[in-house]
Amino acid sequence: MIASVDQSGCIGCGMCEQTAPEVFQLQGGTAQAISGEVPPHCEEAAKEAAANCPVSVIHID
Repeated sequence: MIASVDQSGCIGCGMCEQTAPEVFQLQGGTAQAISGEVPPHCEEAAKEAAANCPVSVIHID
């Protein structure tokens, strides 16, 4: 499972980092996926972060 963030639309609210801190971090005012590959034990949190993103810029594939 791969996580990514469309940084051009990210508003830097930090909800993803709060929901899945092992997957997302804020850097320079926008969110980014820490490594891209989501650890198996973080998959549900990553999906929740994507579902709750207020601007829908998180993608989980």
